[in-house]
Amino acid sequence: MKDLNAVITGVASYVPDYILDNNEISTMVDTTDEWIMSRIGIKERRILKEEGVGSSYMGVRAVKSLLEKTATKPEEIELIICSTSTPDFTFPSTAAMIAEGNGIKNAFAYDLSAACSGFLFALETATAFIKAGRYKKVIVVAAEKMSSITNYTDRTTCPLFGDASAAVLVEPTEEHFGVLDSILCTDGVGIPNLQLKAGGSACPASHDTVDNNLHTVYQEGQVVFKYAVSRMSDVSAEIMERNQLTHDDIAWFVPHQANMRIIDAAANRMGLEKEKVMINIQKYGNTSAATLPLCLSEWEPQLKKGDNIILSAFGAGFTWGAIYLKWGYDGK
Repeated sequence: MKDLNAVITGVASYVPDYILDNNEISTMVDTTDEWIMSRIGIKERRILKEEGVGSSYMGVRAVKSLLEKTATKPEEIELIICSTSTPDFTFPSTAAMIAEGNGIKNAFAYDLSAACSGFLFALETATAFIKAGRYKKVIVVAAEKMSSITNYTDRTTCPLFGDASAAVLVEPTEEHFGVLDSILCTDGVGIPNLQLKAGGSACPASHDTVDNNLHTVYQEGQVVFKYAVSRMSDVSAEIMERNQLTHDDIAWFVPHQANMRIIDAAANRMGLEKEKVMINIQKYGNTSAATLPLCLSEWEPQLKKGDNIILSAFGAGFTWGAIYLKWGYDGK
């Protein structure tokens, strides 16, 4: 049997209707549109306003669209990996809820948590299952309701985050397409600098944790920024070097959408002109694990079979990495 590669054969996404722009943010905290745009690059973000629903609500819709676009029947799906830092519940898994919401009964499904690097980690996991010959149709879905863990009285973090979901279908191929290389890393040195302090087994919910906003994102911005710039830039350059890729060989760079300055630093390190960099941070903000597949979904019409694409992200943990893939179909 020939060696198998794991190739993305479809992508779809879902974003909520409600738009939270910088002008509205400035009514909540002491900030301005000019300040947010100059330092972060975010103009607006989508917020899931519907009552009583979580990340699975968006994940169900992204996967439903994916199944329709790829003419895939629910019973054909064998595995669902959901990357999320904002699960509906501690248990059951958000992946199980997404499966149920789409009538998927023949798959096993589970959640994977790697913060903003989650899509990379989940895609690599799906690739391993495919290359081992275990499964033929795998869905990787990232679903994040970041507004549920955002403190809208904290001017340093509340402009950053938005809600979204996006999903890809991954299948085997004997052709030289799909995920060709990856570098994934974790360094616990960053645990104190970027975390959700309460709600887990070490610090269960209480009146004190709620009163002190310990169930929202805590971030030491300068430390995180420094690490993010160096790690994302280094790993993106490294995966190019070890695959003997020059800037001319790269069709698209898909960076995590956290901060325009981080995106620019990584692209500059890779020697890429801005036209090759997927950027939608101004419209959606940081949707954590969903940023990379959300970009792929938005740019899908422009993608061509054989395009060399580098995905790169950095997140809490600290987690970071890059994936080199060769796109498997013409988007149009």
